[in-house]
Amino acid sequence: MDAWHADANGITISVRVTPRASRDAVLEPKAGWLPIRLRAPPVEGAANEALSRFLAGALDLARRDVTILSGETARMKRVRIAGDPEQLAQALERLYRASP
Repeated sequence: MDAWHADANGITISVRVTPRASRDAVLEPKAGWLPIRLRAPPVEGAANEALSRFLAGALDLARRDVTILSGETARMKRVRIAGDPEQLAQALERLYRASP
């Protein structure tokens, strides 16, 4: 999958966040990135915090396992998720397939 890259300790995801959406959701991956919609506004780090909480909750991980590596003030971000890379990739695929 082009949207994320795995290594021995987890995965790194390229995401494009759309803030102020009607609901939190992960959409089908595009060419090299994963679209994520969040209800939070892009103000004072609220969308970044919501992204971390959303991914941690959706993937059944601790909040500390999700780290924004780059793009804190941009819509395009790189996010690091610690854990078993195969399980995380499968969980992400289930997550975007379950979203409308």
